Amino acid sequence: MSENILILGGAGFVGSSLAIGLKTYHPDWRIICFDNLRRRGSELNIPRFQKVDIEFIHGDIRSASDLEPATFSYVDTIIDCSAEPSVLAGFTSPQYVLQTNLLGTINVLELARQIQASLLFLSTSRIYPIETLKSINLIEEATRFTIASEQSILGISQLGISENFPLQGHRSLYGTTKLASEMLIEEYRQAYNVQSIVNRCGVISGPWQMGKVDQGVFVLWVAAHYFEKPLCYIGYGGTGKQIRDLLHIDDLLRLVDYQLGHFSELDGDILNVGGGYDNCLSLLETTQLCEAITGKSISIKTVEEARPADIPLFITDSSQITSKTGWSPNINPEQTLKDIYDWILKYETILKPILS
Repeated sequence: MSENILILGGAGFVGSSLAIGLKTYHPDWRIICFDNLRRRGSELNIPRFQKVDIEFIHGDIRSASDLEPATFSYVDTIIDCSAEPSVLAGFTSPQYVLQTNLLGTINVLELARQIQASLLFLSTSRIYPIETLKSINLIEEATRFTIASEQSILGISQLGISENFPLQGHRSLYGTTKLASEMLIEEYRQAYNVQSIVNRCGVISGPWQMGKVDQGVFVLWVAAHYFEKPLCYIGYGGTGKQIRDLLHIDDLLRLVDYQLGHFSELDGDILNVGGGYDNCLSLLETTQLCEAITGKSISIKTVEEARPADIPLFITDSSQITSKTGWSPNINPEQTLKDIYDWILKYETILKPILS
């Protein structure tokens, strides 16, 4: 088992949650979080790290000098959670997306090569092409879109999108940088024996996610109800029937802990990780749950036209990773939204400037 863990993007939602969770599971491990603190709210995690003896280093993966091998020579495993995670950012800030998600990966791989560390990389379901996802045969029901039983595309079933879904086509700059990173990781694995595991994650949610319009939709939805701010159903007729599966961060933590303990046998894995069919919600259904949890109803406008790179449905078929590891999600969407609500209620004072 790894005992010296470097988590890149360590002050972000996923990185900080994994760091604190792993430290709780393994108090004797040395865990270092590295982050540029660019995303608003990430600075709130620094005091949380201090309370549980997690080290923090302020740095940027775009800068190779910030990842000097001599500084991290003791590290056994790198968990790379660092990224610009917004699909829409690729349409407004392409340089930042490319430098962070692609150049950053090169710098991380060079660090792993030189210190002979294993690499656990958090990729994304957004590596799958947009137009092919939009061509999935769907059925419109009262509160959601569902996957039709008749399909002409490989890799789609009523379980969702699997790893053999076609990869040809455009997928946004964000998705492309993550897919290119996956390919580079495999090259370093073969050329330099850098052990690696890649998790293609769907929507991850839970407490301490600073949800925004373009990333963190379920936190955004709970926070909007809590602070009574308006929302929009965007695209697909403005009905709110577009659907995503969601994975509670604690379920991802359980998987990552297992992977760290079985790294050699899982080396080379590139697998989908998500909540799956049993843990999916439409925006309309999310609204209904948020109303029940918060006791509040808010204004939600209808915008019929979709944004660039929007898709009507993504449900992760995680059956391969379940078959290999025995892992599956335990926490349902209602509990995930309730956990987010309880977190906002507890920390309202510090969260209001960020989430309201």
